[in-house]
Amino acid sequence: MCDKLNNVSVDGYTIEAEAGANLIETTRIALRHSLTGFEFACGIPGSIGGAVFMNAGAYGGEIAHILQSCQVLTKEGEIETLSVKDLAFGYRHSAIQDSGAVVLSAKFALSPGNHQVIKQEMDRLTHLRELKQPLEYPSCGSVFKRPVGHFAGQLISEAGLKGYRIGGVEVSEKHAGFMINVADGTAKDYEDLIQSVIEKVKEHSGVTLEREVRILGEKE
Repeated sequence: MCDKLNNVSVDGYTIEAEAGANLIETTRIALRHSLTGFEFACGIPGSIGGAVFMNAGAYGGEIAHILQSCQVLTKEGEIETLSVKDLAFGYRHSAIQDSGAVVLSAKFALSPGNHQVIKQEMDRLTHLRELKQPLEYPSCGSVFKRPVGHFAGQLISEAGLKGYRIGGVEVSEKHAGFMINVADGTAKDYEDLIQSVIEKVKEHSGVTLEREVRILGEKE
């Protein structure tokens, strides 16, 4: 997917990116054209298609804030253009998740900005990520959605689960909302650790954590 459908073009204040385009690289293209609005995503790994599908966001920004429209392939094999209203965005959710459609491309409406100011903001957010997140280890990113009135990482930490490990995967000591691969961990290790953390947090605090990551395929 990342070898195809990965073109990115700029037309005035609009960026159009195909679904396989790298999200971080797209934010850098916005920077090169002095377009502001995409800074929040400068450290979010993944593709444009995935970002639209999940309404990716960080530091107060999210895809819903800048998306103009997206093109999808429906389950019936039709190509449709959807507006932001059609997508019914919510927290880490879009209507695409319910429809079974596949994102083909997306258009983003940005604003003209000052190159240096945009770069400074991207550098600031990158520095925050480096301070707070275990970027030195492979991981699947932020594992859980933010529970209403709580922070997932805090609940996991309060349950005494920092450093908790199954197989080659453990809850990060640096940020408990991340599970890092420290010793050739497998997909099953991740699934088992996620489920165990959900159960232990529920037992400790009464809060049921909901996965932000999506699991595809079957267990080993």
